[in-house]
Amino acid sequence: MEQIDAVVIGAGVVGLAVGRALALAGYEVMVLESENAIGTGTSSRNSEVIHAGIYYPAGSLKARLCVQGKGLLYAYCAERGVAHQRLGKLIVATRPEQVQALDSIVAKAAANGVHDLQKITAAQAKALEPALACEAALLSPSTGVVDSHGLMLSLQGDMENAGGLLALVSPVQHIGLQHGTATHPIRVTTQDGTELACKVLVNAAGLNAVALARGMDGLDHNLLPHAHYAKGNYFTLAGKAPFSRLIYPVPEAAGLGVHLTLDLGGQAKFGPDVQWVDDPSDLQVDPRRGDAFYAEVRKYWPDLADGALQAGYAGMRPKINAPDEVAADFMIQGPSEHGVPGLVNLLGIESPGLTSSLAIAEEVCARLA
Repeated sequence: MEQIDAVVIGAGVVGLAVGRALALAGYEVMVLESENAIGTGTSSRNSEVIHAGIYYPAGSLKARLCVQGKGLLYAYCAERGVAHQRLGKLIVATRPEQVQALDSIVAKAAANGVHDLQKITAAQAKALEPALACEAALLSPSTGVVDSHGLMLSLQGDMENAGGLLALVSPVQHIGLQHGTATHPIRVTTQDGTELACKVLVNAAGLNAVALARGMDGLDHNLLPHAHYAKGNYFTLAGKAPFSRLIYPVPEAAGLGVHLTLDLGGQAKFGPDVQWVDDPSDLQVDPRRGDAFYAEVRKYWPDLADGALQAGYAGMRPKINAPDEVAADFMIQGPSEHGVPGLVNLLGIESPGLTSSLAIAEEVCARLA
C-alpha cells in the first residue's frame, strides 16, 4: 500500500484548485479523476461567468467565498494569462413593479460586500445596450467571463510544478476511515485495485460527492445530505448578439430567469433553466424547451427573431436540497463537523463554485489546519 500525504477526489475546477493549494502548502498530493480528462463534468458545462456575489444570503458560504473568490480569480487569471474579460452585467427590470426590487438587490449585494452596483435609468441602459428594453437596470461592473478549461489547465500545471500528481481514469471504489494512531489513517482503493493510505482526503467529486461520502466506512451518515440534480439547459443564438454585456432579468421565485451570457468570442447563449431530474447523466437538450425561452427573452430583447435559438448544451447542478426546499448553501464538512481528522467533504458545490474555486481551496486548507 502506497502512503501519500493527501488525496483529492475529482479533477474539476474545485478539485484542481484544492490540489494546487495543498501542493503549494507542502503536501505530497494526488488528485484522482474517474474520467479520462480534467473538468468533464459540471466544470465544463456552465456559463463560465465570474459572479459578483450579489444574490446569495448574507453570511452564507456562497456569499463569502464568491466575493473572496472573484478577487482571487481575477488576480490569478491576470497573473497567469488565463483568458477572461470583465464584461459587466446588467440586471434589468422589465416591468414597472420590478424597479423597486432593484433597490433590494443593491442592499443584498452590499450586505455581501459588493459595493460597485450602479442603478441606471432605462435611457442610460439603452445608451449602453441599444437593443435592450427595460424600465431601469443595475450595472454590475465586476461580473465577467473566464475560459474555464484554460483555468483548469493552469491550476493543474501549478499543482504539478509543486510536486502534485494527477491520476486520470482512476474511479474510487472504497474509502475506509481508520480511527486510531495510524499516521496515514484514511485508506482509498481505486477500481483497478490501487491502495493509497493518506493523512488528508478531500472529496471534491461534484455530482458524485454525496454518494462518495455516503459510501465511506467510519463516517456518520446522519450528518450527510441527500443528492438531488437540477439540469440547466442552454440555447445558443444563431448569428451575432447585439449585446456587449451579460443581461439578467430581475430574479423571480423560480430562479435567476432566462439570462443572456456571452463567451470570450462574443457568442451569446441563453439559460440555464431549471429542470429537476433523477439521472445526473441526462444531458440531452430537448429542443421544445426553447419555446418557453422566446417570451422570457423578448421581455428585455423584443427584437429576438423567431427560430433564432438553437438547442445548445446542458449542465447538471449537484443540489443538496429538494425541489420544494430553499436553495442550500455550500456544505464544507471538515473535522470539526464530523470528527474525522484529515477529511473534508465538499457537498452541493454548484454555482458560484467556479468563481469561488480558489477561495474554497483556501477554506479547505484552513479547516485542515
